[in-house]
Amino acid sequence: MTDQARHKGEDLVGRAKEAAGAVTDNDKLRNEGKADQAAAGIKEKIDDVRDGLTDAVDKMRGKD
Repeated sequence: MTDQARHKGEDLVGRAKEAAGAVTDNDKLRNEGKADQAAAGIKEKIDDVRDGLTDAVDKMRGKD
């Protein structure tokens, strides 16, 4: 499984937790879901930056 797919899965789990918390009026579960979504988003951004840096280094080395 790729990192991107894993992050999307974490986001979906977070959305499900948030929805379940909203339906059951469970603030702890709702907040946990929001935190899971935020963590997945941050991981995606970190991967984007890492990929961009890797591409830039490869380009500088002539490895287009």
